[in-house]
Amino acid sequence: MKLRNFITNNFTAKTQRRNVFLFVIFVLFCGNFSAIYSQKIAVINPQKNPNSEKVAAQFSEKFKALDADLVEMAVKSQPIENIFNLSTEEAKTLANAIGCDYIILLKAENLRRTSFSKPVYFESYTAIYLVSARTGRLVFWTLKSFEAETPNIADTQLFASINYLESEISQNIKKVQEAEINEPTPPILEELPDENSPEAKNFKSPLPFRRIVPPYRRLANLFSIAATVDATVDVDENGKITRIEITRWAGYDLDESVTETIQKMQWRPASRNGKTLPIRVLLRYNFKKIEKDN
Repeated sequence: MKLRNFITNNFTAKTQRRNVFLFVIFVLFCGNFSAIYSQKIAVINPQKNPNSEKVAAQFSEKFKALDADLVEMAVKSQPIENIFNLSTEEAKTLANAIGCDYIILLKAENLRRTSFSKPVYFESYTAIYLVSARTGRLVFWTLKSFEAETPNIADTQLFASINYLESEISQNIKKVQEAEINEPTPPILEELPDENSPEAKNFKSPLPFRRIVPPYRRLANLFSIAATVDATVDVDENGKITRIEITRWAGYDLDESVTETIQKMQWRPASRNGKTLPIRVLLRYNFKKIEKDN
């Protein structure tokens, strides 16, 4: 009897500990996803072809997105030239008009391609932009692409990857929430004065000792992307770059191209009346595919 009671009590204790452990895991799991679902998410699909419609529908269901018709009305109310190439201010204004916390902006297509190795093949892809309403930044960008001999096979492979893509987006929303809460406020710095303003008197602008052109990346070239990337750059009194923020984004590795190029530049600091000072400058880079003459 004593042995049976010991075994029963010991088994019960282990079971209780296991149940407590599983409960904690369940709470943490649900907590992470409830934090994501508590966010208002807008899915924007400007292209409206069959592939993009299917991807948008899956995302809308997964993230319990805001009503698509209301989102579209809000988008049309904004003076936007290229929704895939917004400034952070334009993105914040758009998100405010929609009334969301995050924007999932997408495009998806099936393209007929040719190459030296494969005369004819089909590429099914989706490009995903995740934009924060708080900052207007492009906080996550990815492209999923699948090649096959027929368009149907390429599409099937793409749609089979959507669950993984949804998980990636969820994880990045969680990371961004934590990062933005803990992000320090940027320092207040003087910006370049207007040419005829009193502040421009005896002022010398910062200058890079060598100008470097950001490369037009292979991915952007493959999809013939034309875009502008703006970067706000803080240059200290010694000419050292202390902060870079992309304030007009494009995706397709172009934002990274600009950031990496700026980091390589050496600067002559700004000065006023012969005294160096920290300054904030805006750098703008225009990208487009240059067609080669035959």
